[in-house]
Amino acid sequence: MKKAVVVVIAVLFLMVSPVQAQELTVGMKASNWSFKDAEGKTFSMDSWAGKVLLVNYVDPDEADLNEHFTEAMKKAKNDGLLKEETYKGIGIVDCAATWKPNFLIKAIAGDKAKKYKTVILFDYDAALRNAWGLKKDTANAILLDKNRSCRAIIRGRVPDEQVQSLVRMAIDLQNE
Repeated sequence: MKKAVVVVIAVLFLMVSPVQAQELTVGMKASNWSFKDAEGKTFSMDSWAGKVLLVNYVDPDEADLNEHFTEAMKKAKNDGLLKEETYKGIGIVDCAATWKPNFLIKAIAGDKAKKYKTVILFDYDAALRNAWGLKKDTANAILLDKNRSCRAIIRGRVPDEQVQSLVRMAIDLQNE
């Protein structure tokens, strides 16, 4: 009788095991996450509740791939078009995608955080890449509205011809 109960429990466990995450696409609500920065402080999407959120998810070996896009967003912020009260751009490092040691990644990320006056977090086991279906060995740019719906997602280099439309979209999303 005990064996039958164990078998039934095992079968039920397999039936209710978690479903694999679905790839994030435009229009979908993004699943939440929680990562730490270089000082060990934990952040999640809720850390910037009510703000438009740009997530730059980057393989450290490709840290400069979307520099042109990041610079355009920084300019819009410096020009007062993206407001601190309604917009936040952050970086999340895909530590699992590189051969570089974590201490070196943190040092490089610290320099970028200062340059862009932002928060850079560390995903050591590619949890977000797997959950959102992001590309490995590249940069990914994800623009989320205030309700955390994905409004734009670029897997790889942001094409030059899309930079200004993405900046404009982030500006417009602040007013929704």
